[in-house]
Amino acid sequence: MQTWTAIRARRHVRSYQDRPIAPADLDQILEAGRVAPSWSNKQARDFVVVTDRDRLAELASVSPAAGHVRGSAAAVGFVVPDDDAMIVQYAYDAGQATMLMAIAAVALGIGSAPAEIGNGEKLRTVLCLPAGQRCLHVLAFGYPADGPLDPTTKLHRRPFDQVVHRDRW
Repeated sequence: MQTWTAIRARRHVRSYQDRPIAPADLDQILEAGRVAPSWSNKQARDFVVVTDRDRLAELASVSPAAGHVRGSAAAVGFVVPDDDAMIVQYAYDAGQATMLMAIAAVALGIGSAPAEIGNGEKLRTVLCLPAGQRCLHVLAFGYPADGPLDPTTKLHRRPFDQVVHRDRW
């Protein structure tokens, strides 16, 4: 799939087929996140990959916003140092890795959707996070239950001319 096609086909997928992701495909998605740019090349992010059904269910129970994780084939926790002074940079870096992983997944026919899950003790326990680390969010992956990811022609977005401002507002 061409890059622009993958970008246009990307959407949040929260309902998945009961089908595992091939390890090589999951590794390719993770590699897209690993090579994502990072602030001052700090690379201060780690990924906790969950594919075990019971652990996915535990992860889904951490937050009401994470229900779709239960039915996914895999979920990735985006983990950064627990440093409030750097959280904006870490969140930006995690966002870049998230989008590259989501686009890489689309190119493989795999959908994804993020879940904000907080940073409570239950999450720390489920992901076995060491002290000094926090999980910013989780990205669930799976093959879409409602069919393939095709480029959409009806995006519900503000018109281009209302969003893009040239040289000034």
